[in-house]
Amino acid sequence: MRLGRDGIAGLIGLAVSLALLPFAFGLPKLPIVPVGPGFYPALVLTFMAIVSGLLVVQDAFVQRRAAPVAAPATAEQPKRAYGLVAAAFALTGAYIGLMPVLGFRLSTALYVGLFQLVLERPSSAGQWLRLVALAIGTAVIAYFVFEHYLFVLLPRGSWTGW
Repeated sequence: MRLGRDGIAGLIGLAVSLALLPFAFGLPKLPIVPVGPGFYPALVLTFMAIVSGLLVVQDAFVQRRAAPVAAPATAEQPKRAYGLVAAAFALTGAYIGLMPVLGFRLSTALYVGLFQLVLERPSSAGQWLRLVALAIGTAVIAYFVFEHYLFVLLPRGSWTGW
């Protein structure tokens, strides 16, 4: 069986998630909180393993159906977006660096909004409104899930106090 790029990426993701999953399940349980520190990593790694496995299966079907056809000499190569990758890393670094100063809620709203802005600049008032709603909604939902449901204390900002 021959795999393409998606299948190889799926195998790597599957291997990483399966290698790390025992460590997530092995974290000690805390008697004080209903959900231990290993819950979220185990959830993410399980989801990653399932999705990676599905990616491998999907790519295997695609590779089986694809007939070996020589690529035309004039085929355009996909554009590389190294600037977007660099901007994503820079923005994530700024998010991590500003979280102790601004707090989780404000820094998360800024991060989500700016990340969306870097990916695609809104062209209408409705798109700007959706961008702001997505940024604020993500921060609010994440805050309530972590603070009030999972009882995880999130960073408070030294400048904002919340």
